[in-house]
Amino acid sequence: MSRSDGSGPVAAFVDEVEPVVFAFGAGLTLLFVVLFALAPQTAADLVSGANGFVLAHFNWAFLIVMLFFVAFLFFLILGPWGNLRFGDDPPEYSFVSYFTMMYSAGLAAGIVFWGPAEALLHYATVPPLYGGVADASAAAMPIAVQYSMFHWALTQWSCFTVMGLGIGYYVYNHGAPLRVSSVLTPFIGAENVADSYWAKLIDIVAVFATLGGVSTSLGFIGSQFLTGLRFQWGIQVGDVGTVVVITTMTVVFTLSVVLGVDKGIRRLSNFNMGLFAVLLVATLVIGPTWFVLQLGTDALGGFVTDFVAMSLFIDTASNGEWANAWTVFYWAWPLAWSPFAGLFIARISRGRSVREVAFTGIGATGIATTPWFIVLGGTGVWLQHSGGANLLGPINRLGESVSGYVLYGALPGGMFLLAGFLVLVTTFFITSADSSTLAVSMMTTGGEEHPSTVIRVFWGLMLGAVASVLMVIGGVDALQSAAIITGGPFAIVCLVAVVGLAKSFREQYGNLLFQEETVIFGRDRSADGTTSDQGTTENDD
Repeated sequence: MSRSDGSGPVAAFVDEVEPVVFAFGAGLTLLFVVLFALAPQTAADLVSGANGFVLAHFNWAFLIVMLFFVAFLFFLILGPWGNLRFGDDPPEYSFVSYFTMMYSAGLAAGIVFWGPAEALLHYATVPPLYGGVADASAAAMPIAVQYSMFHWALTQWSCFTVMGLGIGYYVYNHGAPLRVSSVLTPFIGAENVADSYWAKLIDIVAVFATLGGVSTSLGFIGSQFLTGLRFQWGIQVGDVGTVVVITTMTVVFTLSVVLGVDKGIRRLSNFNMGLFAVLLVATLVIGPTWFVLQLGTDALGGFVTDFVAMSLFIDTASNGEWANAWTVFYWAWPLAWSPFAGLFIARISRGRSVREVAFTGIGATGIATTPWFIVLGGTGVWLQHSGGANLLGPINRLGESVSGYVLYGALPGGMFLLAGFLVLVTTFFITSADSSTLAVSMMTTGGEEHPSTVIRVFWGLMLGAVASVLMVIGGVDALQSAAIITGGPFAIVCLVAVVGLAKSFREQYGNLLFQEETVIFGRDRSADGTTSDQGTTENDD
């Protein structure tokens, strides 16, 4: 509930805003943009150097941490801790709406964008884990689809879900504010979150990471339209056209976020998943149906059997070059997004059980994502391998942005499906922008569940402005790298969330692995049951 007294929009804005997080979060982002505009090469070199340092020294940590998150979530789904609930109220939304909002707010725009492209790239250059397989061969086809599924269908979602659990549980069960920093509750207490310097620091970096991540994605979606106009119709629009595209998207998602979760985000998310299903089935039917189903079965088998090997593969012989460009990048990027995605998941999870949140976060999303990469990725590699179309030529020349155009251009009736594809990329991104704008609004108002329209509009316009400036001055890659760098700190924050949840759940359920009398560290018991001078039982610790 807003703290406004109704004395006007400006007064409401001033009254509800959390000044430190708001000022430093917005200021840090604007400072980055200004520095890049004034000294682009210097800024790019600094960001590139920091990014290179992180990847060179901590790539192993990203791989281990994300695999650990997956294991923890599977434990919550299967174990007794999954019975715990977020508060005592019934769930606010139906499961279908809950799932579609979570999916749309997360990686969905990237999933749609990369669906036609990634398998083709792995087909052309086989990942070094399968170095014995020839590039662009029949044997490379299932591996290509398998790796694209691995990068999108399960692990990326784990950090979002862990963060959502870590925030939501303490908001609805311990009265913590609806902020990313609420994951610190088991260590500093819910009453201290608002005033803790560590909590403010986490929220400030979360604002920067969210603005950077979503602005960059807005730039990418805009570039897809602009590249498509040039590839499909030879239209060059220049800087003015770039700003028009970004501005149009900004207006749409700002209007949607003003409508709120129920009227805006929920309805748009349900539409997204309906169109997603229609496009998926239509592509399967008009494409090489039986081949795709066979290839998908083969790829799914490889995904299951080689999951751990792919999760921990670095390829030290090449100093991790391939892993850094693909798997580590894919893990760092959602970690940078985890603050807003986790906060939004917490916002819509009131009344859900821990098991429901964990299953929806990596189970239901994985079930929805896997067929997309099988169908679009399988269709793409079939067209390329069979000679039905040269998809890699335009992709290598113009980039991944044209993958949807060349794929659907090679299928019967593909122009109709291409229109649906472009609408889907746009609406999925708009939903992500909606949820991120809402999340930043909540972060910068100290945890308001329903921030005022003024602050939602402010952050919506901020996202659009940053994206437009960076698209024009060519700084999107730098902001992307900066957002990736923030993935490191949020890997630590997610780990803190896991440790805190385990601590809290253990206090409610007791030990799961050892009985209460088991001594882990401390004094020993003698054979006759008396306590020696060397220790006590675990209960005495």
